[in-house]
Amino acid sequence: MLTTGDKLSGIWPDLPEPVSNNAVAAAEQDNRLIVFSLLGIGSSKLNDAITNAAYMLDAMSGRWSILPAVPGLGRLASTAQCVAGRVYLFGGYTVNVQAAEHSLPNLDIYSISTRSWTRGSDIPIPVDDSVSGVYRNRYIYLISGWSESDNVELVQVYDTVTNIWQQATPIAGTPVFGHAGSIIGDQIIYCDGAYRSSNSFVASNGCWLGSIDSGDLTRITWNRLAVHPGAARFRIAAGADLGRGKVWFVGGTNNPYNYNGIGYNGEPSEPSPVVFSYDVSAREWQLLTNSGPASMDHRGLIVAHNALTTVGGMEGAQQVNAHVRSVMIR
Repeated sequence: MLTTGDKLSGIWPDLPEPVSNNAVAAAEQDNRLIVFSLLGIGSSKLNDAITNAAYMLDAMSGRWSILPAVPGLGRLASTAQCVAGRVYLFGGYTVNVQAAEHSLPNLDIYSISTRSWTRGSDIPIPVDDSVSGVYRNRYIYLISGWSESDNVELVQVYDTVTNIWQQATPIAGTPVFGHAGSIIGDQIIYCDGAYRSSNSFVASNGCWLGSIDSGDLTRITWNRLAVHPGAARFRIAAGADLGRGKVWFVGGTNNPYNYNGIGYNGEPSEPSPVVFSYDVSAREWQLLTNSGPASMDHRGLIVAHNALTTVGGMEGAQQVNAHVRSVMIR
């Protein structure tokens, strides 16, 4: 089944500076949409370009503002969600001058009203390149991801009210990192990413649906889905579309890579323009016939104003950019 889309449309201005692998999230505040870009890596793609910068876009005014920096060192592969006037920023990894990578347990919480950061309870098992989603406007799930030396099968659940973590039913498939997905209602949908194969990493073509038990938020029944349209990909931008009951997926690459955009196989990674969605009610994949520009290295997708919007990321030739680009949907 195919859906149709309008041509690429720029709704909002570009970021103040190029950044990729940045955590992206959005919230409704005082009847207006605000968008956040947190952390990431700059144009040189070297370890000293990894930043702790934080930006906020007011969609009504169309202006970006600089927020207080995220506490601590700059990091990559974090994930963020907004709940009840706060931005919750989870995990990620640092890279030192020797190029050693270290997964962090950090939970940094930004209050929109006070414009300040506080520290939440650490993630029990530190993860980066994890998928996150919000359940019942209270609980945030972290699904699989990389932890220091390998992928983990864990599903870790954070309660934004009590500041307490719980462990939920682990995923049923191969643990992955750099996968993409979200939560719609009581359904978790995620796809792709990368897993270890011999001495390298390859793209996973696994797509999964997890049904959260309404009586016990830590119980999840996992079922494998049919593969989505197109090749398996890494670091796709994904986001929930609550109004349409879909999870959207934009871009990514079929060649898993490190933070510089060069594949683990030594080949440069190139982005995809493909846009598709999973319709929870119809239980089917839907390909958008008019895709967006090719992009990759995303850590979130804004689904709002009848558009799918990516913030930063990498274009062809692993070029880090500041673009805020939208594909219109009906």
